[in-house]
Amino acid sequence: MKVIITGTTGMVGRGVLIECLESPNVQEVLVINRSSLQMQHPKLKEVIHKNFFDFKAIKDLLQGYDACFHCMGVSSIGMKEEEYHRFTYGITEALAKTLYTINPQMVFNYVSGEGTDSTEKGKLMWARVKGKTENMILNMGFKDAYMFRLQLIIPLKGIKSKTSWVNAFYFIARPFFGLLEKKKNNTTSANVGLAMINSVLFGTDNKLLENEQVNKLAKKYKIK
Repeated sequence: MKVIITGTTGMVGRGVLIECLESPNVQEVLVINRSSLQMQHPKLKEVIHKNFFDFKAIKDLLQGYDACFHCMGVSSIGMKEEEYHRFTYGITEALAKTLYTINPQMVFNYVSGEGTDSTEKGKLMWARVKGKTENMILNMGFKDAYMFRLQLIIPLKGIKSKTSWVNAFYFIARPFFGLLEKKKNNTTSANVGLAMINSVLFGTDNKLLENEQVNKLAKKYKIK
């Protein structure tokens, strides 16, 4: 398969990228970034694109892909709803609409969060916006779409977060990673990547995947 990934400068996106580059089931990976990853790999292609609210300028470069793993996201901390909506819903809608016009048979996966509000009417601002974003993707008409409602993710293979306090937490928690991995409601950066790949290879009836479902889907991994 050939996949597009966003958010590869972040912890989740980098984990998904690593698993895709290591997987024999993935032949090509296109990453869309504002600045270069400075990474070289035979499977890897990179597009530098500054305006994530409009992808028309690079539309021709997005042809021929089987899936998009949209791992890009921003924290709602300190943001008003209008601004958070613009960066969360607005960017995702622009990307999804562009890809749908190119290939409606694509699988579109979105990194959301546990507690996302599908009703779009709850008290938590971020949960409403994420819920609206999920609903937009699920109703767009792609061949398939999966919402990764992640919570605690254990970073593996040297991956770090761009957020300093998150890195501090993981540094303190590192001695307990082995124990944390055994809890079914936790997942790892590797499992997220494997589950992304397997969602395209095998599919699953559940379109809203929390950590436990992500771990189960990751275990289906095999060469196909």
